Amino acid sequence: MRKLQKLNKVYWIYGGVMGLLMIVLEVIHYRTMIRDLDIEIYGAIIGLLFLSIGIWVGTNLYKQKTKDAFDPAQLGLSKREVEVLELLAEGFSNQEVADKLFVSLNTAKTHISNIYSKLNVKRRTQAIQKARDLALIYPSKE
Repeated sequence: MRKLQKLNKVYWIYGGVMGLLMIVLEVIHYRTMIRDLDIEIYGAIIGLLFLSIGIWVGTNLYKQKTKDAFDPAQLGLSKREVEVLELLAEGFSNQEVADKLFVSLNTAKTHISNIYSKLNVKRRTQAIQKARDLALIYPSKE
């Protein structure tokens, strides 16, 4: 969920920077070519139009991705189990998961066992792949 919020922020920043860049370029061009005033106004209008279309498309794609995201509660996964799943996806061993979450090894194994049963899988790799397919976790940036 945090990654999707970051992605939305990136869309706004990108759109804003591109819009400001377009406006700056139009002002510079306007000052150098005063005689083409009509073309400058059309250029600015087209630039603002594309800026608004880009922001609209970006936010709609963002909304669509958030709708596609699967709610872990629908599978009965707790927040802690999703945390464990994210650590498994990062490649941590059972002991490392336990250490990261400040729980015993047996507790970590219990969480992992519960995840397997709730996702209806038998192996760690299957659990990670299914979680990615359901958008419970996101692929690493590597």
